[in-house]
Amino acid sequence: MDGIPCTSSHTEIDPAILYFGTPVVLIGSTNEDGSYNLAPMSSAWWVGWRCMLGLACDSKTTENMIRTGECVLNLPSANLVGAVNRLARTTGSDPTPASKQMRGYRYEKDKFRICELTPLTGDTVAAPRAVECPVQMEAKVAHVHGMAADDDVWRGNLVAIEVRITRVHADPQIMMKGHPNRIDPDKWRPLIMCFQEFYGLAQGKLQRSELGQIPEAYYRPPGWKPAP
Repeated sequence: MDGIPCTSSHTEIDPAILYFGTPVVLIGSTNEDGSYNLAPMSSAWWVGWRCMLGLACDSKTTENMIRTGECVLNLPSANLVGAVNRLARTTGSDPTPASKQMRGYRYEKDKFRICELTPLTGDTVAAPRAVECPVQMEAKVAHVHGMAADDDVWRGNLVAIEVRITRVHADPQIMMKGHPNRIDPDKWRPLIMCFQEFYGLAQGKLQRSELGQIPEAYYRPPGWKPAP
């Protein structure tokens, strides 16, 4: 078509990972002996009160979630980057899986101690909330989906776990004035993981959002309430 270039300056690349940038999640789960596990991840996305979590099959978090059927999704703010970094390359699996040994992981039993966060048992789940995280979402496992079934290398190594949120806890400091159920995006500064590096959001909006003119309540189906 006239006026549209038919060439591109883009270069074809073959990246090892495709982590273009998502919020960090600290997943709280419960070990077999009743102790708590806390693990950072960033392969998560939400629709309504459902969340999909992409995890390794040999993860202690994966094992705990499938066994107990529950977890807590704790969202750290950018100022908790030090706590999250202290969890990096630690695992609750003993012995440490070979795939993690290769990347320098070590076994740690008490994850809350080493990251200096405070555990608190959830209201609707036995898994732990991290008190210092501004957002804490209690969740129940809804479905477990195997991933990469068509890939000879990755088959059996990845899993997508769908969870349904049963309760949301939020720090009053990030709430929107005059709206008891709305988080203010101008106050909420999530910690972002982009290609293995930590980032925060710049202050202020880029521009007015057309979608932002839709009242949030319109996304809630009529008569819907979270299941216990």
